[in-house]
Amino acid sequence: MELSKKIAKDLLAIKAVFFRPEEPFTWASGIKSPVYCDNRLTLTAPWVRNDVEEGLKELIETYYPEAEVLMGTSTAGIAHAAITAHLMGLPMGYVRSGAKDHGRQNQIEGRLEPGQKVVVVEDLISTGGSVLEVVDVLREAGAEVLGIASIFTYGMQKGLDRLEAAHVTNHSLTNFDVIAEAAAEEGYIKPADIARLIAFRNNPSDESWIGGKKA
Repeated sequence: MELSKKIAKDLLAIKAVFFRPEEPFTWASGIKSPVYCDNRLTLTAPWVRNDVEEGLKELIETYYPEAEVLMGTSTAGIAHAAITAHLMGLPMGYVRSGAKDHGRQNQIEGRLEPGQKVVVVEDLISTGGSVLEVVDVLREAGAEVLGIASIFTYGMQKGLDRLEAAHVTNHSLTNFDVIAEAAAEEGYIKPADIARLIAFRNNPSDESWIGGKKA
């Protein structure tokens, strides 16, 4: 089984990614979504955690073979960066969402030398805003950011455009389309729901997909 489908089925099995097109979730932004994501649940499912960390190792070795340091996003990416770095024998650190207001007032935790080649480890990418803030902090510190390795991406156009504008590549273990297809195969959703889910992904602010309406 290809890696993206394997990870998709893993995430569905532990409800780290959970589809509910008939009863949408409401995001903090107010947008109604047919999907709920909490990849932190992978940490409490050892067999899924193993698949995820081995998968991230494979992604990084394939697409970023020059990586010297892994940097996790705060807070969800920290554990994944640590475990993957351990498997690869690489140093790791993480980037805070803001600088500490005490001590050395660090925003980057862990040793990072100017010019080091860094891969950012993230759990989830939607619009790309938070992970690009991490990239900016690392670049300002003199790091050469090779790209991002993430568990799951929605593939939303806003996120794709932001990454392209920032000249950042992202490689994910799985994505929204693959998980939607796997959810239908496994009986979590009806096959007819796939089009509704893709309509949401393509334009999250348009709620015409809700209730089975044509998008």
